[in-house]
Amino acid sequence: MQKIKSLMTRQGLKSPPESLSDLGALENLRVPGKEEFRELREQPCDPQAEQELINSIEQVYFSADSFDVVKYELEKLPPVLNLQELEEYRDKLKKQQAAVSKKVADLILEKQPAYVKELERVTSLQTGLQLAAVICANGRRHLNIAKEGFTQASLGLLANQRKRQLLIGLLKSLRTIKTLQRTDVRLSEMLEEEDYPGAIQLCLECQKAASTFKHYSCISELNSKLQDTLEQIEEQLDVALSKICKNFDVNHYTKVQQAYRLLGKTQTAMDQLHMHFTQAIHNTVFQVVLGYVELCAGNTDTKFQKLQYKDLCTHVTPDSYIPCLADLCKALWEVMLSYYSTMEWHERHDGEETAAVAEGSNTMGTEETNFDRGYIKKKLEHGLTRIWQDVQLKVKTYLLGTDLSIFKYDDFIFVLDIISRLMQVGEEFCGSKSEVLQESIRKQSVNYFKNYHRTRLDELRMFLENETWELCPVKSNFSILQLHEFKFLEQSRSPSVSPSKQLASTSSKTVTLFEQYCSGGNPFEVQANHRDDETEDVLASNGYESDEQEKSAYQEYDSDSDVPEELKRDYVDEQTGDAPVKSVSRETLKSRKKSDYSLNKVNAPILTNTTLNVIRLVGKYMQMMNILKPIAFDVIHFMSQLFDYYLYAVYTFFGRNDSLESTGLGLSSSRLRTTLNRIQESLIDLEVSADPAATLTAAEERKEKVPSPHLSHLVVLTSGDTLYGLAERVVATESLVFLAEQFEFLQPHLDAVMPAVKKPFLQQFYSQTVSTASELRKPIYWIVAGKAIDYEQMLLLMANVKWDIKEIMSQHNMYVDALLKEFEQFNKRLNEVSKRVRIPLPVSNTLWEHCIRLANRTIVEGYANVKKCSNEGRALMQLDFQQFLMKLEKLTDIRPIPDKEFVEAYIKAYYLTENDMERWIKEHREYSTKQLTNLVNVCLGSHINKKARQKLLAAIDDIDRPKR
Repeated sequence: MQKIKSLMTRQGLKSPPESLSDLGALENLRVPGKEEFRELREQPCDPQAEQELINSIEQVYFSADSFDVVKYELEKLPPVLNLQELEEYRDKLKKQQAAVSKKVADLILEKQPAYVKELERVTSLQTGLQLAAVICANGRRHLNIAKEGFTQASLGLLANQRKRQLLIGLLKSLRTIKTLQRTDVRLSEMLEEEDYPGAIQLCLECQKAASTFKHYSCISELNSKLQDTLEQIEEQLDVALSKICKNFDVNHYTKVQQAYRLLGKTQTAMDQLHMHFTQAIHNTVFQVVLGYVELCAGNTDTKFQKLQYKDLCTHVTPDSYIPCLADLCKALWEVMLSYYSTMEWHERHDGEETAAVAEGSNTMGTEETNFDRGYIKKKLEHGLTRIWQDVQLKVKTYLLGTDLSIFKYDDFIFVLDIISRLMQVGEEFCGSKSEVLQESIRKQSVNYFKNYHRTRLDELRMFLENETWELCPVKSNFSILQLHEFKFLEQSRSPSVSPSKQLASTSSKTVTLFEQYCSGGNPFEVQANHRDDETEDVLASNGYESDEQEKSAYQEYDSDSDVPEELKRDYVDEQTGDAPVKSVSRETLKSRKKSDYSLNKVNAPILTNTTLNVIRLVGKYMQMMNILKPIAFDVIHFMSQLFDYYLYAVYTFFGRNDSLESTGLGLSSSRLRTTLNRIQESLIDLEVSADPAATLTAAEERKEKVPSPHLSHLVVLTSGDTLYGLAERVVATESLVFLAEQFEFLQPHLDAVMPAVKKPFLQQFYSQTVSTASELRKPIYWIVAGKAIDYEQMLLLMANVKWDIKEIMSQHNMYVDALLKEFEQFNKRLNEVSKRVRIPLPVSNTLWEHCIRLANRTIVEGYANVKKCSNEGRALMQLDFQQFLMKLEKLTDIRPIPDKEFVEAYIKAYYLTENDMERWIKEHREYSTKQLTNLVNVCLGSHINKKARQKLLAAIDDIDRPKR
């Protein structure tokens, strides 16, 4: 390239940039001369040879311009120089240089016309530019003239006017910004006034205005401040929303809802509201229980505040348990009432909005509103169950935190009544059956009731063992409904309504608790007041106890709707039933019985102190059962044990006699025997002391049993003057029958609360046990009948009579008079006993029937002892028996005479032929083998021979064999 440049220099040419920068040198541009071109043309003209020369040039010569050719060639020289070689190499380089120069010269000559033409164009452009420079200079000169010639004042005025308009707008913006910056004061005032909708509206307007002036740098800070203020408003709004949970206020809640609607967060508000209700339930119950625990602890120890609610409940003392439970339910009622009021507000508000929409409005807005309303409605409906579940769990934890088995009966009933009212609230609140509460109170009730019932059974045994079986004086119109324990049956419309529920239905049967107390009051305050009134009533009756005038007034006042107060006070425990009743002396009973007997004891029920206590216990059991129906089966089962034990005691004291069953009279029916065996196996502890080797299971079973009672030593059953304790037997037996009648009266109430799957137990109890009470009369009075008349003496008198007489007698034997005299004496003693105790007609009939039946069987036994007897002797037997019947019918009204046919058939069988007698023997199996054998032996020789005798005896033996 350097060579090309040097060649161009030699030719007087310049490169295009240089020629452009120096246009004045165009005139001096020189074209190669003829000599030069000639020299170049003298070079060999073979193009191929020239090209070969050029190609033979070393590559290094085509490198950058900084290449030093001389140095390169000198370095190539060999160490030993050879002149000839140097010359040859020099010639070669010259040829190469000549070829390159010729090639360059050819190229220059080839491009020279285009080069000249381009130079001409450049020259023309330069001329045009010079002309443009002249025009611009002229324009500037004319503009300066126009500026100097036009007035600057006019344009200045226009500029100032425009600037003024801009400044006015700026001032307005600045004033708005100043107002925006001062809104935080007004917002604070509105929040203090609880004007949440106004505060939010103002804040949103400020944000809208701030977005208009966002191009100001100060507005970005203001925007941030407004956003913080809005978040602060939302926080205060959330606090305001939480206040709704404990004390619902319509105006307050309306403001809060309007505020959330302005924020577009109605759904969020509903979610937050449910969270607040859940938190309110937790905080409320914790604070109530914590207050009582700290109060009872009596110190300022703060350790209780760190306990979990479940652990805190275990620190509640028994004395504060019921007040704490009542306050707990009151507080929870306030929360549920607030939720109920919230739902009412939304229902009313939705109705108003629906009416407004019907008049016409934005369709899109309506759809969005309907969606929000639907969401809120579903959320509220779902929240009912959720909130009630939380309430149940909190109350359940409280219930199970304390052992209620040590509580008095009235206190425990009050706890049940509170929970029953709470379950009623739950049913009205969300239609729940309160399974959680029912299960927790069922556990406590079963546990309490087992201990309570065990204590009552032990008390009952003590009462029975100390019972003298004296008549307890009550009026003839006495009814268990007059007793305090059964008042709830009169108060309730049906057996399934508890006293607590009756309180709610007195004002209106259709008004719910929420409707009744929505304007004020608390259903659990009624419970406490009701309980206090009952306590005051008991104290008042005890106050009358020492006032003789009040006592006489009660004696003279013949009321058909009440029981004498002295009966409640002196003979029956009017308290909780936890302490044994103090035994009343026999003298006190007698003195009071005399005055009452002449007034209204003609048809008064026969019962004892113990009977009345059992009835009262049944009333208390039914109270618990009606309040808490899930344990109805357990309660009825325990009630049946009270009746079972009373029945077993009466039978053990007055009716147990193994010799009775040997008579074959069927005095104890199979049903009665089965019942007694069942009671003895399931309820009676027959072991005297526990066996150390006994298994744990056996020990547990014994816990459920009660020792067999023992008759009081004050009761004498061996004196003939008192008909072997007939008065005590009548009082005991008829009091049991009266108790059975009361159970029959209560059966519909028990059946109404008994679970369907357990009703067979109740039916079996009534058919197998209660109905057998009257059947005890037979074995009990049979013992009196067996001792009241001297049947052995009559057999001795009959044995002295000669029956093989030959003449028909017209005078009966002396044993008939002796037997009738015994009956007259029995009748006299019976009248004496009836002066002490009223003897009901079924009792007297049973006694007479037993005595007559025993007498008739004694007569047959006497006839069966006869060794020899003639036809005249048989006629005398008939005469004696007819005389006995005639005189007996004057003493008793029983018709027909029991076992009359038993005697007559035995006497007439003497006259039967062999075949008839054999048939008669097979048909009359009620006679003993001895009696039948004697009949055959006496007939031998008269109209039966020895062969016939053997045949008849074989028939008798066939009849007797199955018996053996």
